[in-house]
Amino acid sequence: MNPVTGLSLGRIAVGTLALARPDLAAQALQLDARANPQLPYLSRMFGSREIAIGLATLFAKGRGRTGLVTLGIAVDAADLATGLIGPRQGEVPQRTGLALAAPAAGAVLAGVLGLRTTSRADRRAARKARRAARKAA
Repeated sequence: MNPVTGLSLGRIAVGTLALARPDLAAQALQLDARANPQLPYLSRMFGSREIAIGLATLFAKGRGRTGLVTLGIAVDAADLATGLIGPRQGEVPQRTGLALAAPAAGAVLAGVLGLRTTSRADRRAARKARRAARKAA
């Protein structure tokens, strides 16, 4: 499966969980929803963002898709930084910070790989189009 497609589907799945069951999303990320009653609200905000980026990227083509993947990398890098900063500032335990940072790091990596794959596919398609144009001329 193309890394961009997999990442997009993963975003949609995670976002759907965060929207529909913020309690389960918090538990999966080792966050204490009981200690923080605002967490479901923030989880739903996160969920809607993930669904939007996932759907937009999944259906975009060409440069638009490249731009959305790049945006996703930036968002995931911010999530990664948050997962690393949180324990340092005493906001979450070290283990929780790593649980938050790990999927974000994986998403950054998948996004970068997706850009590389897309770039290669775009170059191949451009070469093929040039060859077809030469034959037609």
